[in-house]
Amino acid sequence: MRLYLSSNGIGDRAGSLLAFLGGGKRAVVIENAQDHISTAARELFRREGCDPVAELASLGIAGTPLDLRDHFGDPAGLRAQLNQFDLAWVTGGNAFVLRRAMKQSGFDDVIAGMLDNDEIAYGGFSAGAVVAGPNLEGIHLMDDPDEVPPGYDREVAWDGLGLIDHAIVPHYRSPHPESAAAERAVRHLCARGLRYRALRDGEVVVWTETRRVSVVPQLRIA
Repeated sequence: MRLYLSSNGIGDRAGSLLAFLGGGKRAVVIENAQDHISTAARELFRREGCDPVAELASLGIAGTPLDLRDHFGDPAGLRAQLNQFDLAWVTGGNAFVLRRAMKQSGFDDVIAGMLDNDEIAYGGFSAGAVVAGPNLEGIHLMDDPDEVPPGYDREVAWDGLGLIDHAIVPHYRSPHPESAAAERAVRHLCARGLRYRALRDGEVVVWTETRRVSVVPQLRIA
């Protein structure tokens, strides 16, 4: 299993990402975490320097957008699409919106099987990293669980993909609008004795078959 989980953007471990991709330079880019905002807002986001396809291209990785909504109820079709890529790169936004999209398309089951068979790598930042954990406990203090775009199920999906055994809290003590909310999420998880990693922007968790590397130790904040 190859995972690259960043707080914001590609972060400071790009060399590690390229290393575990080897010669693979094809990425599918999944941006469904932003389905709750307008097209104009998404375009503004890209113009301000948050263009995931352009960021991957700077590393020589060709990114192709894929909308999970096109595969709601069609996990077989989604699997066929993912078979063409070396990396699934999942961007930030609302983690609960993203998790719904993954569940309705069957991405959660498909990606788990492909990762177990080492057929693809999984990477992403912010919400894309958050959903890799066992559940979304504490993230409700950062993202609205009741944000439901058209075509989405209203039921909140609290379970994560279960790719790692602890929560990821992004944007911790960073120059980011969600930094204060990240502090609240950390305190929430601490109070409940739950395992987590708090990442500052730029920091990344890299996990391969043989080892896991995290740049931030497990924190305990009263």
